[in-house]
Amino acid sequence: MLVKQFGTLTKTLTYFPMKRYLLSVVALMLPFLTFAQEQSIDEAIEAKFKPFATAVSGFVFYAVPIAGKHVPIVLIILLLGALFFTLYFKFANVRLLGVAIKATKGTYDAIDYNSVDVAAGDSTPGGDILETPKNEGVIGEVTHFQALTAALSATVGLGNIAGVAVAIAIGGPGATFWMILAGFLGMSTKLVEATLGVKYREVGPDGKIYGGPMYYLKKGLEEKNLGGLGKVLALLFAVFVVGGSFGGGNMFQANQAAAQFKLLTGFDSGFVFGIIMAVLVAVVIIGGIQRIGKVTEKIVPFMGIMYVGAALVIIVMNITAIPEALGQIWTGVFESNTLLGGFIGVMIVGFQRAAFSNEAGVGSASIAHAAVKTRFPASEGIVASIGPFVDTVVICTMTALVIIITNIKSNLFEYANLDAGKNVIMNGTGKHLGGVDLTSVAFDSVIPNFSILLTIAVILFAFSTMLSWSYYGLQGWKYLFGKGKAADMAYKILFLVFVVVGASSSLNSVIDFSDAMIFAMVFPNIIGLVILMPKVKDELERYLTAVGYKAK
Repeated sequence: MLVKQFGTLTKTLTYFPMKRYLLSVVALMLPFLTFAQEQSIDEAIEAKFKPFATAVSGFVFYAVPIAGKHVPIVLIILLLGALFFTLYFKFANVRLLGVAIKATKGTYDAIDYNSVDVAAGDSTPGGDILETPKNEGVIGEVTHFQALTAALSATVGLGNIAGVAVAIAIGGPGATFWMILAGFLGMSTKLVEATLGVKYREVGPDGKIYGGPMYYLKKGLEEKNLGGLGKVLALLFAVFVVGGSFGGGNMFQANQAAAQFKLLTGFDSGFVFGIIMAVLVAVVIIGGIQRIGKVTEKIVPFMGIMYVGAALVIIVMNITAIPEALGQIWTGVFESNTLLGGFIGVMIVGFQRAAFSNEAGVGSASIAHAAVKTRFPASEGIVASIGPFVDTVVICTMTALVIIITNIKSNLFEYANLDAGKNVIMNGTGKHLGGVDLTSVAFDSVIPNFSILLTIAVILFAFSTMLSWSYYGLQGWKYLFGKGKAADMAYKILFLVFVVVGASSSLNSVIDFSDAMIFAMVFPNIIGLVILMPKVKDELERYLTAVGYKAK
């Protein structure tokens, strides 16, 4: 009877393709989603999938002992790669920050959008930009700012709220220093991967852009006479990014948003919450990267200003505690538990739970950056380097300072006083709080009822993360299954189904497996970045010459 009713409604919406699409998605979801509400199904899936998920996670997060600590190899690769790129490009992450800000603002758009290549017989070598028609030959779908916010929307999320809280709780105030350092180093990695994303992108007949590690691994390594290796690495990355998009970039986000909403309102239907969230996501992702860019360029600044603004209010209100907070950070920098908190706490607990806080080295963000309108690949690489700065150096640091300052004032908890599940044990109450709860309590202790704003922030963070990861996963899906409309539609419907499943289920092993897929993306990506970095150096010099940058 229900299917018949949906069929009748669909016929009446023949001339409304958007509504018909959304209705079809809901109709296709219903038979499957009824199972998501039954706990026995959850338990059955969990039991069957857990051994497989455990094996994959064990491989991806294989750890080696260093100075008495077990450090995952994937973390070592990320840190060494980021340090190497920083040195190779002579601290471009700091040196070119001014250029990055100007490029993001559109200061260099005239150069970006016009050809300045020297033609044979050109009487004015170097190119006369004034004689070149604006936008001639430029390709791309979004502006520098839209590409940056689309990438940021995938990284600014629960890692900034929950992951940082866990890291500080484990490692103490000194973990803040290591977090900032990781952010600065990650800027160099992001510069490399975003530049390559634009350089090796492909343009479809309809003007759609296809880019990211799948393409620079395949095409770039082929130029290095490593075509076989490039194809294998590209294929692996595509599989990993699809898996990661369904789990860490979707189910986990929906699950946490639903949990936070329930905590605030008492509304206990993740299924209904998931349906509403899926419809909102569908409205945006139907339009592709252009619509995603238009939405994220509004959401990301809003939620960033709201969250950082509240943090600044707390810091100003407790300005007398800042010297002590900074002192605790500095004295705790080299404590053994700080290393555990700063490196493993932030980069593993925090970044894993939010698909890496800044994704530098994962390669996913280069998919969004590849869609930018520019003639210079390095222009977007420089812009992309701002991402880890905003995400980690600014927003994560604000969270850390609020927690440290409020703990000085209110003595909320003892550092490293955790239960077996790494939940913080609150002083005098016996309550065990997770990362989001700890951040909420810290803010609430100074700004009453801030948990309401935090819930809005969590939902917006989750929503924007799902938007960008839907695009990342779709690009990997199309690389694997073709760029036709059928492949496009199949992926989007699956993605929307997983939104509801994530919001209404507790499939922990499935989500853990998908998070491991995100970390697995590091292995093929870093290999490609190291091999292709001379190409990035050439592109960087070409762009800096075009904008008239003079090294000081």
